[in-house]
Amino acid sequence: MGWEALLTLLVVLGVLVALIRNTSTPTYILFAAIGVLMTAQSLTGTDALPTAQEAVSGFGNSGLVTVALLFVVVSGMVYTGALDRLATPLLGHPGTVRGAQLRLLPLVSALSAFLNNTPLVAMFIPVAKELSKRTGIPASKILLPLSYAAILGGTCTIIGTSTNLVVNGLINATPGLEPIGFFEIAWVGLPVSLAGLLYIYVFSDRILPAREGAINLRDDPRRYTAEVRVAAGGPLVGKTVENAGLRHLPGLYLAEIDRKGRVLPAVASDEVLEGDDGLVFVGIVESVTDLHRMPGIVPATQEIFKLTAPREDRCLIEAVVSSACPLVGKSIREGRFRERYEAAVLAVARGQERLQGKLGDIVLQTGDTLLLESHASFPQRHSNTQDFYLVSSIDDSVPRRHHRAWVALIILGAMVVAAATGLLSMLNASLLAGGLMLATGCCTGQEARRSVDWSVLLVIGAALGLGDAMDKSGAARFVAEGLMGLAGGEAWLVLFIVVVVTSLFTELITNNAAAVLVFPITLSAVEAMDANPTPFLVAIMVAASASFATPFGYQTNLMVYGPGGYCFKDYLRFGMPLNLLVLVMVTTLAPLVWGL
Repeated sequence: MGWEALLTLLVVLGVLVALIRNTSTPTYILFAAIGVLMTAQSLTGTDALPTAQEAVSGFGNSGLVTVALLFVVVSGMVYTGALDRLATPLLGHPGTVRGAQLRLLPLVSALSAFLNNTPLVAMFIPVAKELSKRTGIPASKILLPLSYAAILGGTCTIIGTSTNLVVNGLINATPGLEPIGFFEIAWVGLPVSLAGLLYIYVFSDRILPAREGAINLRDDPRRYTAEVRVAAGGPLVGKTVENAGLRHLPGLYLAEIDRKGRVLPAVASDEVLEGDDGLVFVGIVESVTDLHRMPGIVPATQEIFKLTAPREDRCLIEAVVSSACPLVGKSIREGRFRERYEAAVLAVARGQERLQGKLGDIVLQTGDTLLLESHASFPQRHSNTQDFYLVSSIDDSVPRRHHRAWVALIILGAMVVAAATGLLSMLNASLLAGGLMLATGCCTGQEARRSVDWSVLLVIGAALGLGDAMDKSGAARFVAEGLMGLAGGEAWLVLFIVVVVTSLFTELITNNAAAVLVFPITLSAVEAMDANPTPFLVAIMVAASASFATPFGYQTNLMVYGPGGYCFKDYLRFGMPLNLLVLVMVTTLAPLVWGL
């Protein structure tokens, strides 16, 4: 082993230690490692370490570019509410946690095969909270299973996870390797997913604790009074309050219906909605925001349609009325709020008080909190004025473009068909799909840029550079020879060790970095044994994604950590058996399907 291989192994070991100890972010750690190797190459001029150009060549990897484009595709699905169109009719109104899991988890797992896991889980966390409220079971019984279901579903297609795309990009860039088909990984991924979902269904209620999340919907002291309207001719007309999904909204309840001037208090669940019904809700801001995203619900105030800014440029804003505001003591309508501030009032909160009357007739008082819809620049324009004590925008509150939901679904379907049939490469199909999402107005350029998780892309690109250094320096070959010696040259034992090492790495560092580091080692071992590379490469894809035993091994696990009120041992107790199940199934199925 030359000094270059030794240096590379020491750098990789340093990366692993730094990531495990959480010394800094994965991006900084990996870039520092690349910087060390590039500097060593520049000072010595050796050919066994990557040059500066080679070290950053990973950022041109087709898998990485495809991951970035799929963020744009998912952005179109999110901002049109297309995911809601898919989920709402399928979820229904289950009465138990097992019923909720049977409806929620297979749906999330199926969608995860075609959509990026991170935004998908972000979209379904509020849904899981709602199901938790309906069943009376703590969200901790549903949220971690939600993350695991998304991870499992991603192992069924090439685009299911960013890891699959990155490994597929490495395969395509390596001469002599046969490309893996769009659904080919499903020979292993689908049985693993079904077995994993069965494990979750049987054991989650027994193992997972009953805890409240870090943020409890009942803890918010403010109660907004919001007035909305049932769109005439919309999808809610003719449905009961229960079937429309308006009875058990988390942190929000329907107080009354105003039907052509006749007030219906104490609304029953079987009350049938009519077009132009005015609905008065009382609840917290997160749920009021979700309410305004629902298809068939439109703002009650006509002021919303008189704003000059296009709806795609607007967002929701909270503003606290100060004693110096000239509208104190006047009603919202009398004070001509929209004309004065170029903003429409959607709801008003006055502590825990339930405000009576129509929204426009509410007389403003000092300390009232207003939920506004306005141009995104509103906080910047009014944060230093004396009219409001506090002004802040609400994250991810752009109004949904429900009329374009079917356009987004058609684009997604066409992309999957084009890639699955081999008509277009995955990169080409995702590029066209992302472009069509922008061209058809499913998302704007700003929304598309905001939806891209740049930290994920930077980690992937830097990890690819480190993987290239492992291969070029001979470090990968040295480790591979050690693995073969440990396995006695038995291909199945080498496969077993590859799965174990990949699974261990993905729990301790990021899933993409784990796959990229193991790839050159595995390839060297396969070449030395003259074995079939396909089962080894599929095993890397599945094992790198199967991160269940720690909260930081996979991003979706971390996303549910706070809302579910989990601690580290919850992941270990519930996730470790699932890791072992995946390990056994991958090492058994991959050789049976492709042979060694």
